Amino acid sequence: MAAAAGDGGSIPRKTTGAETPSASDPPVPRNIMPHEECVAGVRSALKDPMVRFLRERMEKAGCTVWPMLIRAATCASAGGYASREGIEVCCNHMEYPDQITQTVIHELIHAYDDCVGKNIDWTNCAHHACSEIRANHLSGNCHYKRELMKGFLKIRGHEPECVKRRSLESVKNNPHCSEAAAKDAIEAVWNICYNDTRPFDRAP
Repeated sequence: MAAAAGDGGSIPRKTTGAETPSASDPPVPRNIMPHEECVAGVRSALKDPMVRFLRERMEKAGCTVWPMLIRAATCASAGGYASREGIEVCCNHMEYPDQITQTVIHELIHAYDDCVGKNIDWTNCAHHACSEIRANHLSGNCHYKRELMKGFLKIRGHEPECVKRRSLESVKNNPHCSEAAAKDAIEAVWNICYNDTRPFDRAP
């Protein structure tokens, strides 16, 4: 497998959860899957076409290879990525298989950015904001069907609004970024990072 090889620090894992509920998300019933089922879900996610595509592009970019880039774990949020440590899918937050796949895709985009960006610094609010914008936009986290399931009924313009909301929740949890700094960072990099669809030709 490929792994990120950025020179910057790590994102605190709690800040990059692909499906961690935000403060603005309506409450939903929790039906956490058994750990064994989650582990099987992670194995299944590795066969997903988008996951395979991202891993292939990372390998072509010369990312360092290690055997445990993606692993199941028990932790504080839905999932996270850290430089030179890899991706954790937190089984105690998973409710259905699609959530596992979405988490893996989201975190792989962070890993891709860490690798390709080279000098990315996760303590820099703008760097973190850019990767969150890309991960939320390109992973499908903000697909309208997923938004509807969470109680967000807006159809027109929902996707960029969702990307901003989710990115803000992540960046403001970075201990190096206040809420005001997170908002400023997202606005500052929005146009460049929202329209940066690498390694895809266009947003999936």
